[in-house]
Amino acid sequence: MRPALHAEWTKLRTVAGPLWLLLATVAATVAVSAVATSVVNCTASGCGSDTTKLSLTGVHLGQAPVAVLAVLIISGEYGSGMLRTTLTAVPRRVTVLAAKAVILTGVVAVGGAVAVLGSVLAGRLVLPEPGDRALSLADGPTLRAALGTVLYLILIGLLSLGFGTAVRDAATSMGVVLGLLYVFPIVSGTVSDPELQRLLGKFAPMSAGLAIQATTHLGSLPISPWAGLGVTAGWAAAALLTGGLLLRIRDA
Repeated sequence: MRPALHAEWTKLRTVAGPLWLLLATVAATVAVSAVATSVVNCTASGCGSDTTKLSLTGVHLGQAPVAVLAVLIISGEYGSGMLRTTLTAVPRRVTVLAAKAVILTGVVAVGGAVAVLGSVLAGRLVLPEPGDRALSLADGPTLRAALGTVLYLILIGLLSLGFGTAVRDAATSMGVVLGLLYVFPIVSGTVSDPELQRLLGKFAPMSAGLAIQATTHLGSLPISPWAGLGVTAGWAAAALLTGGLLLRIRDA
């Protein structure tokens, strides 16, 4: 496993694309979050909204570069034919996929942590008193939302890696993943039946997973924060298992 990890890390750090995608994640997340918090009107009694969730709103956009990065890690090798070389050096295909998943998890964890911390800091700077008092990582719900958001980004990366492994083609994989993330909530929002809409909100990977950001009015959520993140984890596990199985039985 160690040689496979070293090889995947070498491939990732010796090209410029992954770094730029991680920087795009940080920039998009912080910028959108700062804009979202800047339009909040706070009074002496409070801001009247979940300021923690608002300060992390940028993840809606910041997750897209993470998905692209994860897809390219595997589909780029399919497209260039490098995967044959990779599998010659490491014949155990599951080991190759596992190594890619571990390296991806590490880099997304770092990039996601920077993005989340930057968003919380931007929120503290933008929100007037007393709104910024809630944006402290010493506050339990805020810390849970921040850590959960980093975990969410990691799960989106693993979900995308699984789809990229299963589909192979980069453009198609990106389309499927981004459609699953962004189109699913739009479709569920057009449903007139509130019970069906709530049910869809429980199973959509983005809607369910981002419940982890909520710190107020938790009873009104379709699913609890940690359970929602568990749904996203289930999507990621299913994608990785499917991708791993297809990687084993298909020709490279």
